[in-house]
Amino acid sequence: MADRISVDEHAAFVRSLLAGLGARPTERVALADALGRITASPVESPIALPPFRNSQMDGFAVRADDVADAPLSLPIAGEVAATAGAPASLEPGTVVRIMTGAQVPDGADAIVPVEDTEPDGDGSVRIRSARRTGEYVREAGSDLAAGADVLPAGLKLASRHLAAAAASGLTQLLVRERVRVAVISTGSELVAPGAELEPGEIPDSNGTALAAAVRAAGAVVVHEARVRDAVDRLRAELDAAHEADAELVLTSGGISQGAYEVVRELIEPLGAWVGSVAMQPGGPQATGAYRGIPLIGFPGNPVSAQLSFELFVAPTLRAIAGLPQARSERLELAAPLASVAGKRQFLRGRRTDDGRAEVVGGPGSHLVAALAASDLLIVVPEDVTSLDAGAVVDTVEL
Repeated sequence: MADRISVDEHAAFVRSLLAGLGARPTERVALADALGRITASPVESPIALPPFRNSQMDGFAVRADDVADAPLSLPIAGEVAATAGAPASLEPGTVVRIMTGAQVPDGADAIVPVEDTEPDGDGSVRIRSARRTGEYVREAGSDLAAGADVLPAGLKLASRHLAAAAASGLTQLLVRERVRVAVISTGSELVAPGAELEPGEIPDSNGTALAAAVRAAGAVVVHEARVRDAVDRLRAELDAAHEADAELVLTSGGISQGAYEVVRELIEPLGAWVGSVAMQPGGPQATGAYRGIPLIGFPGNPVSAQLSFELFVAPTLRAIAGLPQARSERLELAAPLASVAGKRQFLRGRRTDDGRAEVVGGPGSHLVAALAASDLLIVVPEDVTSLDAGAVVDTVEL
């Protein structure tokens, strides 16, 4: 490829590089580990839901014919709690006290809610109103028949889906394997967040941000590292990523034109492309492979790294995970803006109370606080150098 390419060219090449990740194998995971995973096939319930006739209310199980002439009093023949074991059959002319969720005894075909009754002394209860057959009785299989699908394929599992699986007696689900990603941030100036800073040092935000973004896009981080600007150290971490069965490596930093560009030094001789994309922020970019693993290199500036991931890698990972893509919308500008000719600008912005888009901070690729205060990107085409307030622009939700 050329040393400088367009945003669309780079996006297409990254998609092609990651195309092999799309056909996902499957794995079985425990329900406790299945939140957010994607079902690989329809999930059948081995049992009916509910599995037996049960009461919808606290009250009394009755024969509807016995209370047709209510109000009347009937003797209480027993009690059924929501517990294991089959209750005795209901004899004609009697009632049984029953709790919500308890199994309805054979012979009973309706429930009289407790609020429609009153004690009548001598172990009897007064039934104030008649009931039709089936009232307040949950029939077996009324929610789902045994053998029917309780969950479809391709579903992102939320708590309500796990509840349905658990109610069906399932302990594991077959899900798609997540894409396994390694995240490596480079730079001798980087230290762990929270460490005491020596002169010239800065906390590493790229590792934290990219690892979180990978997980949000439905993938899993299998190796995470921070390396100084030394080729042997970077090679060791890439080897560790290979040993961790990473399917994709994301690096930040080390791909510009200056000295100590450790990613460039290592991967360019291996046939990788290291060049520039006509965009701001995020001009320096790299694509290649290490020991057969696709490698995408982002700039070291934190805003550039995060936006590069969202623009070039996240769409593929989200598609593989079955997650929705970031929402695009055309909005009016709240104020005029200026842009650089020849580069597609991705300005940080937010939606105003009246539904317009306003720029947050400047175009600098170091303005992490401005990115944190933003909820969208304002996209300015390469051939546009200024826009007036009220102009309609493309935006991408963050």
